[in-house]
Amino acid sequence: MSRIRVLPDPDHVPALRREYVRHSPASGLGRLDPAPRILLLYGSLRERSYSRLAVEEAARLLQLFGCETRIFDPSDLPLPDQVANDDHPAVHELREHSLWSEGQVWCSPERHGQISGIMKAQIDHLPLAYKGLRPTQGRTLAVMQVCAGSQSFNTINTLRILGRWMRMVTIPNQSSIAKAYEEFDEEGRMRPSGYYDRIVDVMEELVRFTVLLRPHARQFVDRYSERKDRGEPVDTHVERAGLAKD
Repeated sequence: MSRIRVLPDPDHVPALRREYVRHSPASGLGRLDPAPRILLLYGSLRERSYSRLAVEEAARLLQLFGCETRIFDPSDLPLPDQVANDDHPAVHELREHSLWSEGQVWCSPERHGQISGIMKAQIDHLPLAYKGLRPTQGRTLAVMQVCAGSQSFNTINTLRILGRWMRMVTIPNQSSIAKAYEEFDEEGRMRPSGYYDRIVDVMEELVRFTVLLRPHARQFVDRYSERKDRGEPVDTHVERAGLAKD
């Protein structure tokens, strides 16, 4: 059983003015092959979940920009510590998708001024270290939120804090959709608006940062404390020659 949602109408982007689109926004910034791998998480289990609909719009744009995307369905994800040792298929799958990814998109509804429990549960199931690997460290991150009322930034501010804690490179741009129930049509597609244009901006920027950091990913997560814990002394020709200076 796969918990990756099938993206409906992946090539249909009616709100997009294609004459203004850069189909390869990261051109010239680094290697574009293989396609950047982006995992998208949303924070509501409602049948008409606006955070999911926003993530689907983001995924269509990312695919248009040459990325491979996966949208994780958290509908059977247990609460953290509900299952002993987190030994649950949904938890294992979420972690595998995070390890697969080079970048991520997190989108949560704002509830009582904060992220939803569904969103937090997914992030809580992503440990800093997992079987000697780092599911989030060094990956790029874009944050978005949907609001039931007027525009707010509480949720994306919290997502930024969490992204920093998870040692992710959170991009500067962000998306907050006010009165989300007015921004999607009956088919669940986002109407043309400044809110939609901002999602386009955010996804362009995410692709650029992901490609730009790609050749330096290992260097960005190379830490003294971890080399020390692993017992891996630095051994370069400079140190061997006794040329290193304090």
